[in-house]
Amino acid sequence: MNNRSLMKRIAGRALAACALAAAGGCALGPDYRRPALEMPATYRDEAALPGETVAADWWTLYNDAALNELVAQVLANNSDARIAAAQVDEAEAVLRQVNASFFPQLDLGGGASRSRVSADTDVPLNANAPLIRNDRRLTVSTAFELDFWGKLRRGSEAARAQALASAYGREVVRLTLAGTTTQAWFSLRALDAQIAALRDSVRTREESLEVVKSRAAAGYASDLELNQAVGARADAAAQVTELQRQRSGVENLLAALSGRGDLRVAAGDIRDLPLPPLPPPGLPSALLDRRPDIRVAEQNLAAANAQIGVARAALFPTISLTGNYGGQSSALQHLLDSGARIWSGGFALNLPIFDAGRNLARVDQVEARRQQALFAYQKAIAVAFREVADAIVNTSQSARAETDLTIRRDSARNSLELAQLRYQSGYSGYLEVLDAQRTANDAELALARNRQSQLAYSVDFFKALGGGWTAPARPGP
Repeated sequence: MNNRSLMKRIAGRALAACALAAAGGCALGPDYRRPALEMPATYRDEAALPGETVAADWWTLYNDAALNELVAQVLANNSDARIAAAQVDEAEAVLRQVNASFFPQLDLGGGASRSRVSADTDVPLNANAPLIRNDRRLTVSTAFELDFWGKLRRGSEAARAQALASAYGREVVRLTLAGTTTQAWFSLRALDAQIAALRDSVRTREESLEVVKSRAAAGYASDLELNQAVGARADAAAQVTELQRQRSGVENLLAALSGRGDLRVAAGDIRDLPLPPLPPPGLPSALLDRRPDIRVAEQNLAAANAQIGVARAALFPTISLTGNYGGQSSALQHLLDSGARIWSGGFALNLPIFDAGRNLARVDQVEARRQQALFAYQKAIAVAFREVADAIVNTSQSARAETDLTIRRDSARNSLELAQLRYQSGYSGYLEVLDAQRTANDAELALARNRQSQLAYSVDFFKALGGGWTAPARPGP
């Protein structure tokens, strides 16, 4: 049997042994199963209904083209979004690296040396042997660890879970950025509405001030009333200045989120934004697959579970196959001749005998990390249920409050008109006008803030349910 046939047989047997080890070897450590959790049949304050389909770009339901463009810029340019995308790329590269361990590594090696042996020694030399010798070597070598105990498979399982966790983590970042941007946008529009209402209040108080000045000049109003009118006008103007300061802060936040330092947003009105139809929250069990933060926690748990197998495998022998094939010759032109062939094959076994409990301590560490990951998973689910319950209550209660706040505003407007007419006719003092102005001003601002709360709570609702989703299939009759 020539060398080529022998090497083919060795290589074939080595590959067969690798396949047998990978297929028949056991995988130490527990297989991952989703933890059994006690889940409520319905959400609090809401019946359990099948969810409706909502597009992933849920912010488009507010029908605001400027908001849609801004969210797109934030998702494309924000540093946190870019970091999350880079972390996904890193996790995928780690997974490819880990999976490469299932295949033998081939290395091409070569070398050349020139040496001279001494002629003045006690060792007899062959008379025909030259004192100066050349050595050229070209080899292909390989080493491959047999996965008898599933260490490589568990490592791949952990890396795959971490890659999925990174992907879900990116969705968490995108959902958070979209929610933060949308709520900041609503805050900006609410401030615009409040500034517009206060400017109307300033105008009304300026008109009242002119009336008081005319009455004071005619001797029908006192200096007290004049000072009260001046102070009321200044108070409204100061509130406008404060709200403009707050608006600049929100605008700066949007500029930072979108990566556009020169962002300037034209004034608008929150009352022009529609309240989107909110789908029912669906079954609580569906929340586990909707919320990306819960999926992150679960994949972290799966990765920690797989690492137990990696740590336990370190307690058992490591078996590796090694091989070397090539040529060795003193002359470069004969390096590939059949007579210059060299090869070797073998295996190595490494069995830990005494490590002072180091490997067992590693097993205890990864089991403790799995417990931490389990508690983090349970906490993420508890937080998710609380956020859904809060969103349901907040959206429903703020919607109910708008009716009463609208009645309050209309009543305050009418009261202000009547108070002004009564004062101008001399039937009441200016204090009645001041009280009506304050009431009307507070009513206008409260209505604008409640509309902001309604819109912000609707964003909380989308975020609590994990953003966009596809409705589960309805059961047949």
